[in-house]
Amino acid sequence: MENCRNFGGLLACLGLVAILTACGGRSVNETPDAVLKSVLADKFLIGVAVNSSQAAGLDSIGAAVIKKHFNSIVAENCMKSEEIHPEEDRYDFRLSDEFVRFGEENNMFIIGHTLIWHSQLAKWFCIDEKGEKVTPEVLKKRMKEHIYTVVGRYKGRIKGWDVVNEAILEDGSYRKSPLYEILGDELIPLAFQYAHEADPDAELYYNDYGMAHEGKRNAVVALVKKLKEQGLRIDGVGIQGHMGVDHPDYEELEKSIVAFGQTGVKVMITEWDMSVLPTVNSGANVADTVSFNDVLNPYPTELPDSVAVVWNERMGTFFRLFEKHSDIISRVTVWGLSDGDSWRNDWPIKGRKDYPVLFDRNYQPKPFVQQLLKKKNE
Repeated sequence: MENCRNFGGLLACLGLVAILTACGGRSVNETPDAVLKSVLADKFLIGVAVNSSQAAGLDSIGAAVIKKHFNSIVAENCMKSEEIHPEEDRYDFRLSDEFVRFGEENNMFIIGHTLIWHSQLAKWFCIDEKGEKVTPEVLKKRMKEHIYTVVGRYKGRIKGWDVVNEAILEDGSYRKSPLYEILGDELIPLAFQYAHEADPDAELYYNDYGMAHEGKRNAVVALVKKLKEQGLRIDGVGIQGHMGVDHPDYEELEKSIVAFGQTGVKVMITEWDMSVLPTVNSGANVADTVSFNDVLNPYPTELPDSVAVVWNERMGTFFRLFEKHSDIISRVTVWGLSDGDSWRNDWPIKGRKDYPVLFDRNYQPKPFVQQLLKKKNE
């Protein structure tokens, strides 16, 4: 934060732009043809997580902003197993069909999220009729059927899949989820095998948070190498960009970007957002909850200009890091369109109000985004 204060006049200017955009006015730097996907066309895809209201057109303003600025979309919730496969013999494709149709109609690179994840997993997936864990053979059959059905439905339409999500801990060990407890080290290779069999042309990714931790970095590098040695397809590693004003460490994150790129796969910044609130948990496990405390919700009505300045400068710093490594970073995806859409509100405690993404609650681009858009006219 000390570095931010040294920018004096520049930061004051940024604060003024923040005030203007919060009021719903158009900045002098923004023009009708200044759009993120054009500004970044020679860098990487710019993506956003799309919710069901936006995909269905119910949030017409949000949908219009997505169409204008982004050329890639990822399913925020509608493809997680508890949503798309709530019962063993029942699939619900209504919302996922709308999501894919939205992407196709707007010529976007569509990402499916996610096939295998311990959180938001359908309750029936790992247990039998007695409530006990199923055998490895049963779980393999269920995984294969689930992946074949979901990936197969969108074969040739969804271009890339987050095959496995958040399976490795910060120390490099595997998460002892019910899935892992049943299948062990077979879990991840089988998921990638089934996904490739279901759609041989789709790109396949491993996606996780906390990737700046050395233990996780080394484990993911080892995982990519292992999958390749087994002859399995893996096209990319997704670095979840859930950040705060105090994490991650810039240099450690850059080490991970470089290390993953050296394995020969694409690197993607996924789920990017930056909380301005006091850090409760630097992870992203949505099951975590803590008791409410006013200290942890310091901006319930609006974000002070001084804090907005810090946020914009730090976001800009990390974005410049992504641009620096655009030779290996193929996509940067924001997790939520506007502050009002973000999962960080009410997490991990009810009542928290956050300001973590590129557009404010009035769908106006924030100052650091305005600086990117300004490049269009320079």
